[in-house]
Amino acid sequence: MKTIDEINHKISRGEAAVLTASELKRQVADGEHLSVADVDVVTTATFGIMSGTLALVHIPVSAPGTFHHAEKAWLNGVPAIPGPCPNERLGVVDLVVFGTSRANQSYGGGHLFRDLVEGSEVEITVETGGRQISRNVTLAEMDLARIVTTRSAFMNYQALVNRKEGTERTIFSVRGISGPFREVTVSGCGDINPLQNDPQGRVIGVGSRVLLNGGMGYIMGTGTRSTRKHPNIAAFADMKEMAPEMMGGFVTSDGPECITSIGAAIPVLDDTILDSIRITNAGIPLPVADIEDRTAFTSSHYGEVWDHTDLVITYSPEACLQCEPCQAAAICPTRAIIPGERIDPLRCVHCGTCLRECIGDAFSGNLGTITVEGRPVPITCRQSSREHALRICHHLKTLIIEGKFHLTGKCGDLW
Repeated sequence: MKTIDEINHKISRGEAAVLTASELKRQVADGEHLSVADVDVVTTATFGIMSGTLALVHIPVSAPGTFHHAEKAWLNGVPAIPGPCPNERLGVVDLVVFGTSRANQSYGGGHLFRDLVEGSEVEITVETGGRQISRNVTLAEMDLARIVTTRSAFMNYQALVNRKEGTERTIFSVRGISGPFREVTVSGCGDINPLQNDPQGRVIGVGSRVLLNGGMGYIMGTGTRSTRKHPNIAAFADMKEMAPEMMGGFVTSDGPECITSIGAAIPVLDDTILDSIRITNAGIPLPVADIEDRTAFTSSHYGEVWDHTDLVITYSPEACLQCEPCQAAAICPTRAIIPGERIDPLRCVHCGTCLRECIGDAFSGNLGTITVEGRPVPITCRQSSREHALRICHHLKTLIIEGKFHLTGKCGDLW
C-alpha cells in the first residue's frame, strides 16, 4: 500500500505515474493489466450547470465616511446580499452573490462571475440611506473574491423527460422539455466524475485539494441534498486563479443558470481504489425522471450518453443559409455562435441545442438516444460537457507532472 506522502515525493521528483481517468479506462478496455505499482494518480473532473454556486466578494465602493452601510447591492444588475459584516462607514462592502440570481432573463450570477474572471469592469451599485452609489470595479480591485459551492460534483445526476403533452419550462432545458417522450435532457459526465471514481470516499474528503473553475481550491465537506447513495461536495477557491472558459452562465428556458467545474486527483493507494476507478459509463446507472416531479421512474446508463456519441458540436460555414436572424445563435445558451463565421470554442459547452434550430444543418453532432421504457428518446440538451471535463483532467495531469499540484490527504470523511 502506498501513502500520499510517498506519492507527493514522487511528484516533487518528477517521477509520479499520472493518468487521466479516461486514459486508464481506455488501457483497461484494450486489455492492459494495470496494478497499483503502475499508476500513482488518476485525474477526474466534471463540468456543467451547478446551481449551488455563489461568490463571496469584498469591494471598495467609495471613500470612508461616504455612507453608513450597504442596505442593498447589485453587480451588473445582479442582486447581491450585503454582509454579514456591516463595514460601518468604511466605504466598502462584503457581498454574497448567488450564481442563480439574475439581472434579467439572459444575464445572471454565472455570467457575472465569468465577466469578473475575464477582467471585465462590472458596475457595483449600493443602496444606502435612500440613495444609490455606483462605480465600476474589476476583480483585481477586490481584496477577496471567492467562489463557494454549496452543492457541486454530484456523483452523476439524472435524465429528464416529459410524459405529458405540451412543453414544460425548466432549468433543465434551453427550449423546454416537450412530451410525451419527445426528448430527454441529461446531466453528468459519467465515468470521469470525481466521486464516481471514489464512491466510498476513501481518498476524497474534507480538505482535499481540487481545481474549482480551474483555480486551486479545497473541499469543505458534503453539499446540500448530498446522500450516501447520491453524494456531492461543497468546495471553495479564489476567483483570481480561475479560468473563464471553465465557468460561466447558461440561459435555460427558465432563465440564467451557473456553469461550474471541479477537477480532483485520486491517489491510487491500493487495489480497492484502483478497482473503483475501473468503472465505465455502461456500468453507471442513469436514473430517468419525469420533469413534473423529478422522481425517477426507470433507469438507463451513461454509456447511452457518452459512448459512441460526439463530445464536440461542429460547424460547417459553407452550409450556413445566412438566415436573419440566426435562430441557432439566438437560442444558444452561452452565446457561443458567431453567425456565418464560427462557434467560439471558449464559450461553447457542446450542449447540442443548436442542432435542432438550424434549418441549414450547419451544425452537426450525434447526441444519441436514451432507452426509456423500451423506446429510444433523442437527447436534445446536455447540461454537462464531457469535452470540458476531459480538458480539466488533462490540465490537472499536467500540473501534477510539472510539480505544480500536490495531493492533500483528507482531514475528514464526507460520510
